[in-house]
Amino acid sequence: MNDPSQQDEREDEAIDVGDTAATEDSTADERIQQLHDKWLRAQAELDNFRKRARKELEDERRYRDLPLLRDLLPVVDNLQRAMEAAEQNAENESLLHGVKIVADQLHGVFKQHDCHPIQALGEPFDPNLHEAIQQQPTNEYPPGTVVYVTQIGYLLHERVVRPSQVIVSTAAKSE
Repeated sequence: MNDPSQQDEREDEAIDVGDTAATEDSTADERIQQLHDKWLRAQAELDNFRKRARKELEDERRYRDLPLLRDLLPVVDNLQRAMEAAEQNAENESLLHGVKIVADQLHGVFKQHDCHPIQALGEPFDPNLHEAIQQQPTNEYPPGTVVYVTQIGYLLHERVVRPSQVIVSTAAKSE
């Protein structure tokens, strides 16, 4: 026959087994949730890595000509000086014409590569685009305006290849 004390022990064991199973299920669920969260974070990190790598590759392609353009800018400056000097002497008209053709070709190549001169004259001074080399008091322009460009600056897409060297206006001194 069944002893009542043995039956109580069996019920206690059944309760313990049920509690253990419930605890194991909740621990397993927590572990599954942790692994799922780790997986989601890893996916997000991988997506971010892909986006960063794609942007870096795009920027590398977009700005790969930057060193070459920087090396060519002194040539452009010298051509500009040659044209200014030839304009002073009427005897050099054919030379001036030839230099202008070469300068136009070079500017065309710059344009093909999305390298454009920075418009500075009459514009407000912008330290991101301009390098102030001097200030000049004047009544013609409001203070902080570019009044003279000593060296033309250039942009490759949105990146400054070389800032424009400029003279910036200040308020004229009242006497």
